[in-house]
Amino acid sequence: MIQTVIFDMDGVIVDTEPVHHFAYYQHFKELGIEVSDEMYRSFTGNSTRNIFQKLKTHFDLQEDVENLILRKRQLFNEAFDLKEDLYLIEGVEDLIKDLHANGIQLIVASSASKVTINRVFTRFNLHQYFTHIVSGEDFPKSKPHPAIFEHAASLSIAPKENCIVIEDSTNGIQAAVLAGIFCVGYDSFHSKDQDLSKANIIIQHFDELNFEKVCQLN
Repeated sequence: MIQTVIFDMDGVIVDTEPVHHFAYYQHFKELGIEVSDEMYRSFTGNSTRNIFQKLKTHFDLQEDVENLILRKRQLFNEAFDLKEDLYLIEGVEDLIKDLHANGIQLIVASSASKVTINRVFTRFNLHQYFTHIVSGEDFPKSKPHPAIFEHAASLSIAPKENCIVIEDSTNGIQAAVLAGIFCVGYDSFHSKDQDLSKANIIIQHFDELNFEKVCQLN
């Protein structure tokens, strides 16, 4: 029986991608580099640190990775605070509340920084439902490396056989698979360029899941 649900955040709980996209491209403009749409899409599921490590190598940037991270974070925070039309993904809040009310442990495992995760969780009052926040910034390798999900599963009240991951990206799903955790692929408008085929099941809307259905997974 499933006892723990591990949520990705971006694209699963909230769609901050437009804010990230704006911040990254503002930063790219400042740096004087041209990042193709294809290259940008390949970063989905990567931590900010890993992204700038790759960009530093690819474009031979002289700036320190930590300074690049701080500037992008500043641009993101400015845009985040100004963006009023930021909403939770449709149906996810009801699912979170349903699972929590029925004793399911909830963990978030996101490639986003702790600062960004906490900003989102504070804005939408989500801290009360989750026992742990796991950030990709704490791991040297990003998704599809399984470290973030392996760590999240180690925080579970149950063995990983009794955990599931909800993901919407190619890299995130591959990370869950490599970690040996049952994966629900969320196929949304925002994941149209992502390959969800390795997920154990695929959903199009969160109303397809509830406590009873989750308990029957895997």
